Amino acid sequence: MSRAPERPLDGVGSITVKIGVLVTLSILAAVVVSEVGDRAGVSAWLTIPVSVAAALFVTQWLARGMTSPLRQMTVAAGRMAGGDYSTRVTASASDEVGQLGTAFNTMSAELDGADRQRRELLATVSHELRTPLAAQRALLENLVDGVVTPDDRALQTALDQSERLSALVQDLLDLSRVEAGVATLDVEPVQVADLLARCADEARATVAARGHAVSVEVDVPEDLEVRADRARLAQVVTNLLDNAVRHSPAGGTVRVVADVTGTGWSLEVHDEGPGFPPGRSEEMFARFGVGDDAGGGTGLGLSIVRWVCELHGGTVRALEAEPRQTATGALVRVELPLTPPAYHDSPPLPAQRTADDAAARPADAPAPPVSGTPIPVPTPSVFDTLFGRLWPEPTPLRTAPVALWASVGIGALAAVLLPYRGIGIAYALVLLAAGALVLRLSPRRRDPWTLASAALCVGLAGLLVLRAAEWLAVLALLTAALLVTTALTGARGMPAMVAGAAAWVLSGLRGLPLLGRTITATSRHTLLWPVVRTAAISLVALVVFGGLFASGDAVVGAWVSDLLPEVDIAESLVLRSFTWFVVGGIVLAACYLALNPPRVDLVELPAGRQVTRAWEWVVPVGVVIATFVVFLFAQGAAMFGGHDFVQRTTGMTYAESVHQGFGQLTLATALTLVTVAIVGRRASRETARDRVLLRSVLGVLCGLTLVVVGSALYRMHVYQEAYGFTVLRVLVDAFELWLGLLVVLVMVAGWRLRGGWVPRAALASGATFLLVIGLANPEAWVAQRNIDRYAETGRLDVGYLQTLGADAVPTVREGLAGQTIPGLADGDDLADCAVGWHPDVELDEDLLSWNLGRARAETVGGMRLTDVDGFGYPTYAVGNCPVELSP
Repeated sequence: MSRAPERPLDGVGSITVKIGVLVTLSILAAVVVSEVGDRAGVSAWLTIPVSVAAALFVTQWLARGMTSPLRQMTVAAGRMAGGDYSTRVTASASDEVGQLGTAFNTMSAELDGADRQRRELLATVSHELRTPLAAQRALLENLVDGVVTPDDRALQTALDQSERLSALVQDLLDLSRVEAGVATLDVEPVQVADLLARCADEARATVAARGHAVSVEVDVPEDLEVRADRARLAQVVTNLLDNAVRHSPAGGTVRVVADVTGTGWSLEVHDEGPGFPPGRSEEMFARFGVGDDAGGGTGLGLSIVRWVCELHGGTVRALEAEPRQTATGALVRVELPLTPPAYHDSPPLPAQRTADDAAARPADAPAPPVSGTPIPVPTPSVFDTLFGRLWPEPTPLRTAPVALWASVGIGALAAVLLPYRGIGIAYALVLLAAGALVLRLSPRRRDPWTLASAALCVGLAGLLVLRAAEWLAVLALLTAALLVTTALTGARGMPAMVAGAAAWVLSGLRGLPLLGRTITATSRHTLLWPVVRTAAISLVALVVFGGLFASGDAVVGAWVSDLLPEVDIAESLVLRSFTWFVVGGIVLAACYLALNPPRVDLVELPAGRQVTRAWEWVVPVGVVIATFVVFLFAQGAAMFGGHDFVQRTTGMTYAESVHQGFGQLTLATALTLVTVAIVGRRASRETARDRVLLRSVLGVLCGLTLVVVGSALYRMHVYQEAYGFTVLRVLVDAFELWLGLLVVLVMVAGWRLRGGWVPRAALASGATFLLVIGLANPEAWVAQRNIDRYAETGRLDVGYLQTLGADAVPTVREGLAGQTIPGLADGDDLADCAVGWHPDVELDEDLLSWNLGRARAETVGGMRLTDVDGFGYPTYAVGNCPVELSP
């Protein structure tokens, strides 16, 4: 079976069209998933994450390879800057990015070839110059020392070495002209027979001078006349003959054959030497390209031959012998026009020809093969680029099958246990299973802070079994999440804690490469994935075709109705699938955060410039202290003047005035903590005087802040006594009390001049506060305070008591049982009017859904219903129940 293409949009020839298709399909996927969830009645907190994940999945799948050539080119360019030209990028797309990658590969190949030729030039020229120079030096030293007499033989040897040097220099000069592209043709009529005869005579003379017995035979029509550059043409023949005679064995024959062809004329030079190496005939025409049997050449002659042929508008190629032929030797064939084209300059250089061909090639045409052995560049992950050094992925972390399959299992457990159940044991079991998995994978699982955080998380999870208030469950989950991220990342400072919390969300993106590697490694299993794939396809086929036949035929529909339970299968499957995906994804992201925590220690506020003069920070802080002192004087005046003084001064009652200022005092407390943090970073601590001044000023400010905290708590108490207790007011009281504790912690840190432990202490104390509040049953406590206030003052907000949940029902039933007021129907009491909670009939009630708050509420009875025309309506809605009672 052929594998699916790894880059689905490679066939699209425009990057603009690719982006349009990607955006359209991503939005379509999100809309479809959102619509399915909405029609199945799935809540938004499940539908939105799954819709976003579906859009991201489609984007990731379609965008594979769209920008990888760009990232590869970035890496390859860095390597090329270091001198490595062997790298190539993957450019399989036909759009602009793919064309850029192809052009980059061509450029890299040309640079690689040029660099290789440069190195070969240095090696070859050094070798070729060293041999004649060493021989000349030895000969001259012998002549000077008198070892050799200056006779004709010695001088001829020196002349041969000089001629070899001259030939090499001339070849290098011709090569430089080729590179510069400045050589032109001096075209004139040329008798080919005369030219070949003269070149053959020169070759025979050279062979004779070397003492190498090789014959040269020429076969050419006497009347063959062409238009060409005589000197350049003679250079071609001379270089070919020189190459042939050098490689021919003693007694061999070199044959030169010229003839007229249909498009011009041809020249063939055939020797009886070893021939060209198999498969390397074209390399002979490269610069400094020499065969296995070099024969002492410079390696430039055949390259110059090719250039001259191209300058005349012709070609040259080496013809290799067929495998079954017994003939030996090399055969070089030159094909030239009778009249060369009118070149004003030299023909395009190889690099120019490659670029022109690439520009002229259609977008959908396949790219020409790049010479050399390309070394693919590893594609850097977009997430590695995005997160950089803040969140690198360690090399040993290649796969994580335990985290993947355990997360899938916990997601499946949540899909089975959570839907159609209220907050209770099932939720706690899922939380504890996920926490145990994440703790097991974390390398910091033995740290004291991690163990303390785990203990607090277990306590917060227990609130889901003890209390039925959803707002308390949400606060407990958020606090537990912050404890988990702080423990997994080892965060200590406030910016690091915020970054750690954001890292859990970003782990869904950062962990995608690891997820892909793990799935790929798992997919190699010979049995697992075929079974899963077959089961999934079979299930989809059953649902689709079974649904069509069941809806299209009454008999089949009746059979299906008898087989299936009385539940809405479609809605149940959608809800459980969404729950599976969301819970499994959250747990999997936490597992990645445990396996590869980011370096949150690098996230910190920029270092502030310390002030050199103390008054620069003392004066502003002194102004703040002065405002605190003014406030305290005002509070003293109100305290000693009493309510009459407040009403005469402000025109409001004392309860109204304290309610007006509570929010401002809470904000002032929080701003004081910010002020202390800023001063602690900017103030100098170099001398003992600086440290004493810092401790004194900030100590006074924190002490006054504690007084403000006490004033705020007293104000809220007075206001609640006057207007009643609510859960929100109790939580605000708790928040203000927690701020006061933070002020005390800051005072301790200021005295020690070390505050790195404060953020963790603040988080631990906040989690403890929430745990204590949950154990105290805030809704029941608020209900009891309002009932006590009713007993003392006769005032009762019945409408607010109706909004309290199951946790307050036993308290309301017990506190208001038997109390009636005029106008109530017979048998009704205030408790029937004040209880607004009732069990949700759509939720399953079993052991897994058990919750202490709901169980106690169901025992004493929830909202009472009154029969009206055969229908049950809430008593507080149809009876004569008051909304508020007052004396």
